[in-house]
Amino acid sequence: MKHRTFFWFFLPTGLAMLLFIAAPIVSVVIQSLFTPHEAVFRTVESCTPFTCVQETIIDQEATRALREEAPLGRFAGLDIYFDRGHLAVNEVALIWRASNTWAEFFNRLGNLPFYRAMAFTLTYTFTVTPLLIVLGLMIALAVNSLHRHLKGLVIFFSLLPMIVTPLIGSLILFWMIDSRGIIGSAIQWMANDPGLSLKASTGLTWIMLIVYGVWHSAPFAFVVFYAGLQTLPKDQLEAAQIDGATRWQQVRYVVIPHIMPLVTFVALIQLMDNFRVFEPIVGFNAEAHATSLSWIIFNDLGGETRQLSAAAATSVMTIIGVAILLSPVLVRTWRDFKGKH
Repeated sequence: MKHRTFFWFFLPTGLAMLLFIAAPIVSVVIQSLFTPHEAVFRTVESCTPFTCVQETIIDQEATRALREEAPLGRFAGLDIYFDRGHLAVNEVALIWRASNTWAEFFNRLGNLPFYRAMAFTLTYTFTVTPLLIVLGLMIALAVNSLHRHLKGLVIFFSLLPMIVTPLIGSLILFWMIDSRGIIGSAIQWMANDPGLSLKASTGLTWIMLIVYGVWHSAPFAFVVFYAGLQTLPKDQLEAAQIDGATRWQQVRYVVIPHIMPLVTFVALIQLMDNFRVFEPIVGFNAEAHATSLSWIIFNDLGGETRQLSAAAATSVMTIIGVAILLSPVLVRTWRDFKGKH
């Protein structure tokens, strides 16, 4: 393709990427370097026939003029990234000096909001992603071996978790594990403990969120792997069967190498999606036991005092985190591509 033809072909896509991807990211980065102006106060004196009282009020005109002069706010540089709500550099140093063991250090570090959210985010990401890949592949292999009259029905039910809106799906599971729900009541009956609550324990809450994450995302992996299995060369499987390969050996040495590019694709998509986990935390009302980086952004933007700068700083660190997670997979993919050429 000629350079001129390629330029006009790529121009609409490039403009859309600049408008909807690059521009918002640049805007968020700039906003994270500024903090809102502090209110300007002045002292006024109000007198009555008997006495005079001085009081401090907000100078609305001066505050408005300051905001009009510098609409982005006061330049703070990287101070927002290092405050207690984010990296908490000073607090981490104090905890390090006060801790005698690594266990004590990490235990105290978990009291800081950013690191508590990061701990759950990483645990969720690195647990849900491999589990959903394995489960999706198992479902795809099972469906692919069914009779053709049964495949349509099984595929329909397998896709239901992905069809349901994430927030609605998490709410449904939340009601099921409630003490009055079918799962919660069954667990109480099996444990012979009427007071047992899955929502009262941090560890059990994390497990519930991880189970939901795998349940909701596995259908996506299943669809991708099932499509890949349709392109599997039949002669390779027949050769493996003639050589006496077992079902597991056929999957390990024939199927998995064939769909490995799809595994990489699913891993890339799910790493990005799982690192931004948000809906299950809201649906399960699990803020007391589990928070994520996306939940911190939501919390900073909510309420009467919207902390735009704090939310922007967390957003930037989320983008950096996603880039770090994806970099090993992207580097390996690039090396494989260069090796084939």
